Amino acid sequence: MSRSGNEAIEQAAAIAETTGARNLPVWGDLPLPADTANLREGANLHDGLLGLLPMVGVWRGEGVGHGLGDDGVDLQYAEQIIVSHDGQNRLNWQARSWTVDNRGDFVAPLFRESGFWRISEDDSIEVVLAHAEGSIELFYGKPLSQTAWEIATDALVSTATAPKLHGAKRLYGIAEDGAFAYVEERLVDGELAPRLSAKLDRYAG
Repeated sequence: MSRSGNEAIEQAAAIAETTGARNLPVWGDLPLPADTANLREGANLHDGLLGLLPMVGVWRGEGVGHGLGDDGVDLQYAEQIIVSHDGQNRLNWQARSWTVDNRGDFVAPLFRESGFWRISEDDSIEVVLAHAEGSIELFYGKPLSQTAWEIATDALVSTATAPKLHGAKRLYGIAEDGAFAYVEERLVDGELAPRLSAKLDRYAG
C-alpha cells in the first residue's frame, strides 16, 4: 500500500524522535565544513543533491549474502552505512559489514567500501566505490522515484590479489517503514544473480 505525503512526513518525524539528535563525531580542527549525516546540523545540503536527500543518515541493520557462505549456503551479515555530506555537490558513502551468527552476534569482519555519489541536472547518477578487497567500481544509474535508485556497473578495476568480481546492478530504496533497503545482483555466467540484500534502520539523522 502506498503512503500519502503526510503519512511519510509523520513517520519520518516519529523516527527522528530517536535519531534526530545523533550525528557523526566532529573533530573541530579542520578549516572545512565537517561531514554531517544529519540534515538538521552542519552545512546545508547542496541543491544538486536533492534527488538523493532521503539517503542521508547513518543506517544499521542486517542482510543476507546469497550463496556466499561455506559450501554455497547463505551468509548472514550486519552492516552500517554512513551517507554524509559537507555542503559540496556529492554524497560521501561508507559501508562496513560483518558476519553474524544465528543470534546476531559478531563473528568476523566482512566487506568494506567507500566512495561518492553524484546526481546531474538530468537525474543521471554517478557512483564511484572502492572496495577494501582491492577493486574499484564505477556505477551509473537513474532514480526510479523520489525514494528509489538503481545503478549498474559501467567499469570495474581490480588489483592482482583481489577476489574476482563481475559487473553488478544495485537497487536502493526507502521502505514503507522508513528503513533503507537494497539488493545487489552480480553477473554469474553472463546472467545477473542475487548476491546481497539488506534492510537497515536509521540510526542517526
